[in-house]
Amino acid sequence: MVTLQSAENALKTLYLGVVSDQLNTNANPLLAMIEQTSSDVWGKEIRKLAPFGINGGIGAGTETGDLPSSAQNNYAQFVLTLKNLYGTIEISDKAIRASQNNSGAFVNMLSAEMEGLLKASKFNFGRMLYGDGSGKLTTVAAVDGSEITVDEVTNLMEGMVIDVLTANGGSTGINARRILTIDREEKTVTISGNAIASGTVTAGNILTVQGSYNNELTGLGAIFGNSAQLYGLDRSQNKWLAPKTFAAASGKIDDVTIQKAIDTLEEVSGSTANFIVCPFGVKRAYQEYLTSSRTNVDVMNLAGGYKAISYNGIPLVSDRFAPKGTMYILNTDEFNLHQLCDWRWLEGDDGRVIKQLANKPVYTATLVKYADLICNKPSGQAKITGITEK
Repeated sequence: MVTLQSAENALKTLYLGVVSDQLNTNANPLLAMIEQTSSDVWGKEIRKLAPFGINGGIGAGTETGDLPSSAQNNYAQFVLTLKNLYGTIEISDKAIRASQNNSGAFVNMLSAEMEGLLKASKFNFGRMLYGDGSGKLTTVAAVDGSEITVDEVTNLMEGMVIDVLTANGGSTGINARRILTIDREEKTVTISGNAIASGTVTAGNILTVQGSYNNELTGLGAIFGNSAQLYGLDRSQNKWLAPKTFAAASGKIDDVTIQKAIDTLEEVSGSTANFIVCPFGVKRAYQEYLTSSRTNVDVMNLAGGYKAISYNGIPLVSDRFAPKGTMYILNTDEFNLHQLCDWRWLEGDDGRVIKQLANKPVYTATLVKYADLICNKPSGQAKITGITEK
């Protein structure tokens, strides 16, 4: 007979390992290239010494002259607060009782919930890698009742629960609304609940995942952004924090433009690029260039089952969340996802992972991970902007 204890045991022993593996290696091609580690985690923070420049204790001299003065490595301390990443499944008491005498039906129900959680987690985890930590999904362009016109729908998906905030994160009173439909051609989103009162939400407001404002991973958007600080350091006082940015001439992407970015990283930062990522439209533009130049296209197989175009042995992949018209040239060896622990079920004082919602005939279980992303050498990363997509 199926019981809550059966569900407990299945979540802890059967599903946790599978979920962790899927989210760590199959969630996103960029994430699959990044080492995940529990090092440099101190309490609720990541504190990491990052070397920059070179050791100054070298020199040339005479046969009997003084030896070079010592000048140790330069270090800066990166400080980040671990982000709290959650995913919750929900099972009704009625559904559990209905499958009490049918273990197959129960397994199918639980598997469906886990598959839904995995799909949502992969989507949001992949999205965060390219974000700036603010959690901003898109910007409001106009509002008509419960229909919101936005500037971009890439980061949106039906079923997401969102908040509408002012540009600086203030409340508009429109919180925890579910996205019902998305018209991707017209870039309109219909949300649940009552129609938005006139003047409540205006152009320039932003959409975020419920409760996530300024609580997401410190992704590429933060590294390549223009905020005053990065990892607790003042950008103006630490020029080595600045990655390299190149503009595509006349909007075109070709081997010379890519090679210039790669060479600059090697010359200036001693960084060897090992991963190139861009949106689908930029990948198509590059493929068009390869076709026009009659260049053979080599395909590579990557960890997690991903395929990539080979650029001189460097994988070039497309990612739906990469910013439009942009190509990132990265050295992923300089990235770490620092975590307090791998994915775990949130347990109560009694050790149980399945809990009843207060005053509801519904049980929930929550998957959790405390982590954040750090690039040890931001100056060893580059991007090419202004590429015309195909």
